[in-house]
Amino acid sequence: MTEPTDDEAHDEALGGALGSRLNWLRAAVLGANDGIVSTAGLVVGVAGATDDRAALLTAGLAGLLAGSMSMAAGEYVSVSTQRDSEKAALAAEKRELRERPEAELAELTQLLEERGLSSQVAREAAEQLTARDALRAHARVELGIDPDELTDPWHAAWASFLAFTAGALLPLLAIVLPPPGWRVPVTVVSVLASLVLTGWSSARLGAARPGRAVVRNVAGGALAMGVTYAVGTLLGAAGV
Repeated sequence: MTEPTDDEAHDEALGGALGSRLNWLRAAVLGANDGIVSTAGLVVGVAGATDDRAALLTAGLAGLLAGSMSMAAGEYVSVSTQRDSEKAALAAEKRELRERPEAELAELTQLLEERGLSSQVAREAAEQLTARDALRAHARVELGIDPDELTDPWHAAWASFLAFTAGALLPLLAIVLPPPGWRVPVTVVSVLASLVLTGWSSARLGAARPGRAVVRNVAGGALAMGVTYAVGTLLGAAGV
């Protein structure tokens, strides 16, 4: 079996790095989308009950901070759990390699065969990979983990916090900056335009057709704002 050339290894590394960047970018777009929809629903609902700028600003800021902190905390816990699982799997694999190396070599050979290599080539490849770095080989082939690229919970938490905050700022500014009679129309138009953009972006990053994703995104945001505005109007009329 021939070893990959420097160019092939470089292309593979670039492909992995590009995939990682696209995943982060897609997560950022979805986090911003959550910030837009949740904050828009909140401030439009409050606008249905009152046109007081201070009340709208207070509600919007509270929703922005609560949502961004919740997103960050949830992402931190989720990614920390994933990282702990990855570390545990690597530790178990390291122990198995130390205690029964021949069985692990046979397992790696079988996994390579299942990927389409012949028995002879799979055995030769497994031996070469084991000689170079047995743990890395098993981590990537058997576990699907890159030991040098374990998930970072702090990066994930900050990314979620910033993405949500960026999205939430748009409806917050749209509801407090215009004069009273224009607040809801400006907010609705701004939010729907932003949802078109985030729906299109998330679909393109996922290599999907954008039309259906945009319609779903806009319909969901419009429904959220419509429901909260109706509830706010009813509560305001009732003097609650």
